[in-house]
Amino acid sequence: QVQLVESGGGSFQAGVSLRLSCAASGYTGTTYCMAWFRQAPGKEREGVATLLTYGGTTYYADSVKGRFTISQDIAVNTVYLQMNSLQPEDTAMYYCAAKRGTGGIWLLASPQVFSDWGQGTQVTVSS
Repeated sequence: QVQLVESGGGSFQAGVSLRLSCAASGYTGTTYCMAWFRQAPGKEREGVATLLTYGGTTYYADSVKGRFTISQDIAVNTVYLQMNSLQPEDTAMYYCAAKRGTGGIWLLASPQVFSDWGQGTQVTVSS
């Protein structure tokens, strides 16, 4: 089982940049899908970005495309979410998730297929 620990959240002014980290442990094998989801109060969990650890293919939600970047540092088993030009609508709890195997852009709409989740890190953006 993969253990995931997110960090980097907090309260910020609109327009700033922020990087979230997801430290992972317990991997077996090399092919995983890693993803960032977010959930705002009263809303459903939304897929933000996903990355295939083998090959590095990435997918993004339209709402963050061009502003957010998901990446990995294999040496330290960490996945990042670089968030630029933060807006109040980005306010949410951000969760890191992992699943074995490959996938596609459909992963962003399918949180139920992810077997491992972190505890989340809160990001609050004020105008």
